[in-house]
Amino acid sequence: MRLVKYLCLVLSLALATGCGSKFKTYHGPEVTRVLVYKGDRRMHLLHHDRVLKSYRIDLGFAAEGPKQFEGDGKTPEGDYFIDRRNPASAFHLSIGISYPNAEDIARARAAGKKPGGDIFIHGRPNRKKRGNGRDWTAGCIAVTDRQMEDIYAMVRDGTPITIFP
Repeated sequence: MRLVKYLCLVLSLALATGCGSKFKTYHGPEVTRVLVYKGDRRMHLLHHDRVLKSYRIDLGFAAEGPKQFEGDGKTPEGDYFIDRRNPASAFHLSIGISYPNAEDIARARAAGKKPGGDIFIHGRPNRKKRGNGRDWTAGCIAVTDRQMEDIYAMVRDGTPITIFP
């Protein structure tokens, strides 16, 4: 009986302190910019010119070159901003990137195609069907679930993001 009471106490404390929650809090310096280097498969969260965190990333399944149109499997390149968040994402957690911008839309229309959309930074799939190996997304930027929890807490809507080749 003592063991049961002890386990109940431990479980209660874990729940009360948020242990196991995917929603973390962050009280450090503001993330003022996100830089993504596709060729290096690295993403950096910056406070002005100081790197706060760096992550290894996976990209779209056809990662070379900029995203041109819907379904091409490429990750966009250029200047965007974080424009939304999805706590109920099919990929653990996700934050949206403002792709497509006016230039992306014009380029796709000139080719007679749709630019696509729904480009996110996200974790692994909730249903482990994909997400193994390198560059498996449809054009998004993927990190581990634990890393995504940190990113979700640190990066605010409106934060600029630049994606380099």
